[in-house]
Amino acid sequence: MPAVKPFKEMTKEELTKLVEQYKVEYKKVQDRGLELNMSRGKPCTEQLDLSMGMMDVLSSNSDLRCEDGTDCRNYGVLAGIPEAMELIGDMMEVPYDHIIIYGNSSLNIMYDTVSRSYSHGVMGSTPWCKLDKVKWICVVPGYDRHFAITQYFGIENICVPMTPTGPDMDMVEELVSHDESIKGIWCVPKYSNPTGNSYSDETVRRFARLKPAAKDFRIYWDNAYGMHHLYDHDQDHLLEILAECKRAGNPDLVYKFASTSKISFPGSGIAALATSLNNLEDIKQQLKIQTIGHDKVNQLRHVRFFGDIHGMVEHMRKHADILRPKFEAVEDILDRNLTGLGIASWTKPKGGYFISYDVMDGCAKKIVSRAAKAGVVLTPAGATYPGGKDPHDSNIRIAPSFPPLSDLKTAMEVVALCTKLVCAEKCLEELDKPAETVKTAKK
Repeated sequence: MPAVKPFKEMTKEELTKLVEQYKVEYKKVQDRGLELNMSRGKPCTEQLDLSMGMMDVLSSNSDLRCEDGTDCRNYGVLAGIPEAMELIGDMMEVPYDHIIIYGNSSLNIMYDTVSRSYSHGVMGSTPWCKLDKVKWICVVPGYDRHFAITQYFGIENICVPMTPTGPDMDMVEELVSHDESIKGIWCVPKYSNPTGNSYSDETVRRFARLKPAAKDFRIYWDNAYGMHHLYDHDQDHLLEILAECKRAGNPDLVYKFASTSKISFPGSGIAALATSLNNLEDIKQQLKIQTIGHDKVNQLRHVRFFGDIHGMVEHMRKHADILRPKFEAVEDILDRNLTGLGIASWTKPKGGYFISYDVMDGCAKKIVSRAAKAGVVLTPAGATYPGGKDPHDSNIRIAPSFPPLSDLKTAMEVVALCTKLVCAEKCLEELDKPAETVKTAKK
């Protein structure tokens, strides 16, 4: 059971006793020789097994022609086969003719989109490589692989905090409207990575009404978890951004990305970009140089396995049945061990793949290190900030999906213990500091 009062209200003697107690418990955990890894949000084996029937829908005897007669074994069809465009259009909540279907990775599409803009510009604008300065807005805590793309191209990442209703839109509007060097913003609008927060209707509408100083500014709207609910009747709902942009007179403002990576197979799903017809025409000019067409056999395989959007929805209910107990286990263990101590807080998302875990400032790296030495590998502290630099050293991304439930419970008990040990040590150190030093540090 947790201590009876917050750590910061305890005396030096009380904290010293707790630290000694936690060290004994920690040594016992180390002696168990655990080897548990929850560093990334990968689907578990049981989730992958849900899609194994996809391997049986096509064979050497199958008719591999599309509804329009296209032979999927051959070259051609730049934007995707019609039935796949319809399925993915329904998944992304956009008209099928506003979509290009690519290969298996939406991250790859995002990289290509930034790369194309960097080398050739956006709809006739100056290529970013010829500009003195290019900047990008990163919502934090956020997705490390997003930040890595812009960092790779030498783009300056600017942090804007995430709130329960989405990014701090006052900051976003101020930055975008006054700085022409800002060319984009990374967004995970539904069940965001890692907080699990979803953008409110007002946030989506404010995005649609942005008035960027840069005509080549684009919102990179990565709706990676659009169908990834944990509950049937308690779900977050997201306004469709392309429709809102059209209503606001900003039809070209957004690139919307999605994939079936956490629906079918992460390594061999299908990914897509949806945007305005003007943007699509600009993109296709580059795409037809890059490829003759993506994997149409895989597109056909997905269509015949799911049938339609209703089949996909039912499939995702099976995913939810596997993931729900894991998320609830994490929340239960953190509640039971840490509530009332004043040293940690965590999100309780209704979907997605992550839980955002915030601890006392200056403690995240030590907690992750302690957990690793006890056999539990977490996402590196700071990974949810550009360059891995969390200014408060307080955020840890919890990824419950991959470990078996029993292993996950063990791992989270270790995380809770490491949190108590590190934070108790931190509070004890602060009590030992001269009063003036502590006062200065707080400032």
